[in-house]
Amino acid sequence: MNKHANATAKSRAKTAAPVVELGAESHAPMRGADILVKCLEREGVDAVFAYPGGASMEMHQALTRSKIIRTILPRHEQGGAFAADGYARASGKCGVAIATSGPGATNLVTGVADAYMDSIPLILITGQVPRAMIGKGAFQETDVFGLALPIVKHSYLVMNVEDIPRVVKEAFYIANTGRPGPVWIDIPKDVQQSMCKPVYPEKINLRGYNPDKRISDIAVNEIAGLIEKSERPVIYAGGGIISSNASEELIAFVEKTGIPIATTLMGIGAIPTDHELSMSWLGMHGTVTANYAVDKSDLLLALGVRFDDRVTGKVSEFAKHGTIVHIDVDPSEINKNKVAHLPIVSDIKYALQQLNRVVKGKQQFKAWHAQIAEWKKQYPFRYRVTDEVLKSQYVREFLKGDINEIIMPQYVVELLSELTKGEAILTTGVGQHQMWAGQYYKFKHPRSFLTSAGLGAMGYGYPAAMGAKVAFPDKEVVDIDGDGSFLMNIQELATAHIERIAAKALVLNNQHLGMVVQWEDRFYDSNRGHTYLGDPQNPHKVYPDYVAIAKGFNVPAERVTRKSELRAAMKRMLESKEPYVLDVIVPFTEHVLPMIPAGKTVKEIIIEKDSKPVLGTNLGL
Repeated sequence: MNKHANATAKSRAKTAAPVVELGAESHAPMRGADILVKCLEREGVDAVFAYPGGASMEMHQALTRSKIIRTILPRHEQGGAFAADGYARASGKCGVAIATSGPGATNLVTGVADAYMDSIPLILITGQVPRAMIGKGAFQETDVFGLALPIVKHSYLVMNVEDIPRVVKEAFYIANTGRPGPVWIDIPKDVQQSMCKPVYPEKINLRGYNPDKRISDIAVNEIAGLIEKSERPVIYAGGGIISSNASEELIAFVEKTGIPIATTLMGIGAIPTDHELSMSWLGMHGTVTANYAVDKSDLLLALGVRFDDRVTGKVSEFAKHGTIVHIDVDPSEINKNKVAHLPIVSDIKYALQQLNRVVKGKQQFKAWHAQIAEWKKQYPFRYRVTDEVLKSQYVREFLKGDINEIIMPQYVVELLSELTKGEAILTTGVGQHQMWAGQYYKFKHPRSFLTSAGLGAMGYGYPAAMGAKVAFPDKEVVDIDGDGSFLMNIQELATAHIERIAAKALVLNNQHLGMVVQWEDRFYDSNRGHTYLGDPQNPHKVYPDYVAIAKGFNVPAERVTRKSELRAAMKRMLESKEPYVLDVIVPFTEHVLPMIPAGKTVKEIIIEKDSKPVLGTNLGL
């Protein structure tokens, strides 16, 4: 939802009286904070990530009386927001984070912006200074309602204790329906302390808010006709497939039509990586096959996507040879970045159900399938030990010249995929490791790749892994992180230890801000603009010492520098019943490839580190 549409929705929600179906009234008056907790319980909340403070203490006192909700104390409010986000992405339910006013609220902001960009359902609840002190510059006062305006789907400042049940019901409804997103509830301290007999609404119907968008029969038949006439169709599927739990419908559509599919980074897991019609993901660091196929397609079915710049590159050149069908539940995304020939506003799950009902059996795209198979064979994800790696300090200092012991970062992800059989839930920080995780792990299921895609927030990985592990305590959850991203929320190791959350951290440690280094190498003559994270006074040692730091939190940890040690160490990490940090030292000279430079086209894709851009002369069409 863009800012204009967001503001309009807020205005409508504030002026339009909701249609409320009332439930039973409580027999005795209750404090506002206790009413809030009761409302959360009624919404099925079983865990909240909450950091207390002066303006939110009443809520925490009420939480201590709940026998249903587990309250997890993060060590930083940003960590709490990211943990709630990881919980939401893994489970599909609303994640809930609670903080106090002022700095507590502002520390949530990055996590909220991340959820807004990636359409994740979050409920943020903050304490606020008493009503009489609002606007007077009181201690720890911040205008959260105004601050959050551009990064939430909706927000509330609760000025009457009797409104709490309605507001909470509306908040969960708004966050979960249509295009999901974060909703912020700000509650003054005296409202939390006020008494009333609560009335809990059973249903909410907000006038002006209609999230149930459905494709028409005419559009369904038109798409079916386009597929019949097409010779080189491609499905471009995004995070909307995950959000609407439409993976099964998508796979059925792919298999019924025989149309090859590429996903976005957010869409990873919507179809198994090894499916015969999967081309993996497209965009700046996606497969050559997916990017070539979209470029040469005569029909592009864009399902639950927003034509992000990391996918399109130069927008005017993206998929310019084909008819574009764009289906999305959010009308503000239609024609925002790329004009579609057939724009459709609809829930994607419903749209796919209708398409599966109408489209004919598997089409004959033999020549197209053959071309795609040839691209897959010619341009798989691949890596090699370059001369720069062989000459690196990593080889000299850690391996004493033994090149057989080099640990390439891609190999680490491949090994994790092998040992977990593709069944783990992965989270990531942001950077090169994020891309390698998407490239080399063989995903089988939706909601198994949790990453800050739109905002690109470093520090996301480990707290998100904690949230996912809280949602699924019996599943293996591993944060593939970089040393830069991991450090940003390393305090959450304390949360994991105290709360017994066995989320694992696999750190690809190259002592640099790797993705920025890659861009420095490509576009700035390798001039280092403050991207070295180690100790320049002692460059021969790993700094900081994550193993020592982890042990300070009573979290088991070990460091691996040699390839022959990696498999056994990774098994120890996976077998551990506790949180665990595995610090893997890798060379910093490696680049994530393929790469389409920002704002460029598929014709300028870089495939090998020492190669010039491929100019498209071998596209085969």
